[in-house]
Amino acid sequence: MSKAVAGLSKRPYIFTKCSLVWDRNGVISHSLKRDSVRKEVEDSLKRLRVDAIDLYQIHWPDPDAEIEEGWTTLAELKREGKVRYIGVSNFDVEQMRRAQAIAPIDSLQPPYSLIHPEVEDEILPFCEANNIGVIVYSPMMSGLLSGRMTRQRIANLPEDDWRSKSPDFQEPHLSRNLQLAELLRNIGSRHGRSAGEVAIAWTLRLPAVTGAIVGGRGPEQVEGIIGAGTFRLNEAEIAEIETVARANVAQAVW
Repeated sequence: MSKAVAGLSKRPYIFTKCSLVWDRNGVISHSLKRDSVRKEVEDSLKRLRVDAIDLYQIHWPDPDAEIEEGWTTLAELKREGKVRYIGVSNFDVEQMRRAQAIAPIDSLQPPYSLIHPEVEDEILPFCEANNIGVIVYSPMMSGLLSGRMTRQRIANLPEDDWRSKSPDFQEPHLSRNLQLAELLRNIGSRHGRSAGEVAIAWTLRLPAVTGAIVGGRGPEQVEGIIGAGTFRLNEAEIAEIETVARANVAQAVW
């Protein structure tokens, strides 16, 4: 990353996170202790070769009992100018309230997609009411709504790929999810867009959502999603998508 931004007259914004730490054996643990968080940010600043990180977030609210200590530390780092904005990821409303009692939250990063729209119930309204920016992740549900996922591809996923064991990639959910992806593909074809771009645009339709995190392993994948930044669904298309999505949820409950 430091090589990518070195020498740029106008560098991109740099976002990173804390709370997941690795030991010498590569074992991952969680910590929101003050010394641990400070070490993480100092290490990031050195690796990135920057004076300040634009957005620094708590990756997971784990351990829950350390949320206050971790958030107090992020507020200190912001005052010191080592980070410009501070945020949280995967927090629920009650956890955000606890953090807000210490210092304002600039952003939240939650999972959000047509398959998992749960944050619409409480979390997005809370963020909108409290002026908290929302950067959603997994808008294509790990490729399931990209339009490129097939039964054969899913069946051939290696055992160490977490998706091979995910209920969303197995029956009875798989058929409904692939049906939803096909609908997105059909809508996208009307505009020369991919199913993935439609899935991302759906998450961006709400004013509470500031942006969506997407990734590509190669140029061809980027080409299939980059148009979502400017593509907007009309009201009829949103209604069409949500009618099918609600039917899928009803079937899943039944």
